[in-house]
Amino acid sequence: MPIQVESAPITSEATPQAYSRHLPLAGTTNFRDLGGYQGLDGRTVRWRKLFRSDHLALLSPESQLQLLRELGVARSADFRGQREQTVDHYAIDGLQHHSLAIEPTLVQRAFSLMQQGQRLTPDHTVVLMQDTYRSFIHDNAAPFAQFFEMLLDSDAPIVFHCTAGKDRTGWAATLLLTTLGVPQHVVLQDYLLTNDYYHRPAEAVAAAAHIPEEVLQVLWRVQEPFLTAAIQPVLQDYGSIPNYVEKVLGVDAKAQQKLAQMYLE
Repeated sequence: MPIQVESAPITSEATPQAYSRHLPLAGTTNFRDLGGYQGLDGRTVRWRKLFRSDHLALLSPESQLQLLRELGVARSADFRGQREQTVDHYAIDGLQHHSLAIEPTLVQRAFSLMQQGQRLTPDHTVVLMQDTYRSFIHDNAAPFAQFFEMLLDSDAPIVFHCTAGKDRTGWAATLLLTTLGVPQHVVLQDYLLTNDYYHRPAEAVAAAAHIPEEVLQVLWRVQEPFLTAAIQPVLQDYGSIPNYVEKVLGVDAKAQQKLAQMYLE
């Protein structure tokens, strides 16, 4: 199924033809619906159930109402680290916030190297980003296991996010979509959509003014080699992502079948 990338007004009476992949919620740039992708047995991911995004701290009051009333989102899974959640805190009445914190330690290491006077090149930054993705597999498995617990607990619409909605969020979307049977090339296309939509907020641009732009282009965008750095060892060690989800995240075949019943139609 081709990926829809056009934007359209959010309406509670939308037909499948009116659904859009990217949703223009003021205060975010990377808020997207995972619906419509073809999964197991030819069924498709339900629209308006699973949303991925950059952080929600800048949502306008109008967009908060859209999130709650028009999209029906009742819960958020926040993969940001503790400091990120403190600096850009949000509390939206009617939205249950769940902290599934993953600290951005390797990106912090890149900034630390710069502060120590070491020259950080784009190639070196790619390696750091690949290390970040590899750390998701085991070092940060617990938050992703919690994410699946949330998905299994209720099929109420959910938004999951980190700061930019690209790395921690991208891996969560990869695990989820693949478990639902979405083909890998489609999962990759969805992952790369961040490059079409995400825009660095002004404060992030100002804070990183001392970092070369070619390095920032690596840090603030996504590349296929980032995702592949996590997928390849998973396939090598477990044979498939669903097997990894079962053996490491504790979501067995029965639970995966339940996920398909909940999120495919």
